[in-house]
Amino acid sequence: MKLDILAFGAHPDDVELSCAGTLLVQIEKGFTAGIIDLTRGELGTRGDAPTRLSEAERAAAILGIHVRENLEMKDAFFTNDPGHQIQVIQVIRKYRPRIVLCNAIHDRHKDHGRAADLVSHACFLSGLRKIETRMNGVNQEAWRPEAVYHYIQDYYINPDFVVDVTRVWEQKMKAVMAFSSQFFNPNSNEPETSISTKEFLEFLTSRAMELGRHTGFNKAEGFTTERTPGLYSLFDLK
Repeated sequence: MKLDILAFGAHPDDVELSCAGTLLVQIEKGFTAGIIDLTRGELGTRGDAPTRLSEAERAAAILGIHVRENLEMKDAFFTNDPGHQIQVIQVIRKYRPRIVLCNAIHDRHKDHGRAADLVSHACFLSGLRKIETRMNGVNQEAWRPEAVYHYIQDYYINPDFVVDVTRVWEQKMKAVMAFSSQFFNPNSNEPETSISTKEFLEFLTSRAMELGRHTGFNKAEGFTTERTPGLYSLFDLK
């Protein structure tokens, strides 16, 4: 299946927290989208790998995405090296996305910036014909996405552009809350973390309102770019 957008996350729930609203908006417009989780998030304080896989499947159904895969890289220990690059290249060539979304370029969790670097490098390398990859015994053709955009996560990063997600916010939050092991649950007996409090959910809404405020959106998700974006018309700007 060829996809219009492929969103990568270092962990299951990265995409839901940071750019699920954007995926929902684009899917509403008829575009196809998928999610690739690099790791199973097995080193997280709460939950375990099987639980998070099940939660990721529920979130995918809520979002209506067309594909979700987990590359099962080692949580906290994956690096931007040839072996991991080849894994990402294979999935890029498999789905041939026009746009790739990936982790913030730097963030509180060290996996996020490392994932951003890995995916960005792999997107470039995937376009080199002399890098040969195979999947299911078949040679893959080179493919380079048109653009790589980095979503904003825990740290505030001044966005290069924002996407209005006001009308899909409730649906996005349903996808976030599919990860019930990770976020606020008054009945949970697991250790509290920085993202399991009720205040963290309030922070998500506040961040979305902050990102949208200066553009006139009630809620928005923000992105940074690797190259200068261009417009065909001034009237495309909000």
